Amino acid sequence: MISYPVLLPKTSSSSYLAHATSSSVAMVSGLHPAKMNCSRIFNLFCLYGNVEKVKFMKSVAGTALVEMGDEYAVDRAVTHLNSIKVFGKKLSVCVSKQQAVIPSQVFELPDGCSSYQDFSLTRNNRFSSAQGSRNIIQPPAALCTEHNVPAFTKFKVFDAKPASSKTLSGLLEFDSKTEAVEALTVLNHHQIRIPSKYSATDA
Repeated sequence: MISYPVLLPKTSSSSYLAHATSSSVAMVSGLHPAKMNCSRIFNLFCLYGNVEKVKFMKSVAGTALVEMGDEYAVDRAVTHLNSIKVFGKKLSVCVSKQQAVIPSQVFELPDGCSSYQDFSLTRNNRFSSAQGSRNIIQPPAALCTEHNVPAFTKFKVFDAKPASSKTLSGLLEFDSKTEAVEALTVLNHHQIRIPSKYSATDA
C-alpha cells in the first residue's frame, strides 16, 4: 500500500510552466463502449480523489473527461490508472487541456445512461470529510477491501464485530488484478437488498 504525503506547491523556476499546464480534469480513453458509464468511471476514479463531474465525449468514442477535486487527484489517477485493462480494453489516462467539464452535447450511452453526470454532492466522495487525509492511496491489485457488506456474505473478515452487527469488513482476493478492477468498477457503492433496509458496499 502507498501512503501519499501532503503535496506542497512547487517552488522551482519551472513552477509557472507547471501551473500553466496543470488541470483538475483528466481525460480517459479506451473505455468499453457498452460496459462503461459515468457511475462506473466514478467508482474507479473516486479512489484517488473527489470526482466532481464526468462527461463522455460525443465526438470521440470511448473517451470521457473526469473533473476531480484538484490537480493532485488527477496526478494520482494518471499514475495508478493509466494502462490498466478494464473489460478487455486498455485505458489511457492523461491530464486534459480542459480546466473544467461543461455539460454540453449530452446524449444517451448504449446502456441507456446519460453521457454526463454531476457527482459534486454525492456522499460517496471519500476525500471530502475531515478524515480524508486517512485515505490510503494504492495501485490496482488482485486484493480488494470490502466495507459495509451484509453479514451473510462469506469472505475473509477483519476484526470480529459484535454478533448483532449487520455488516462486515474484510478482503476479497481475485484471480487477477483485472478481475478485481472490473468488480470494483461495477460494484463499488452498489446497494445490496437485505431484509428491511438497503446497504451500500464500499471497496
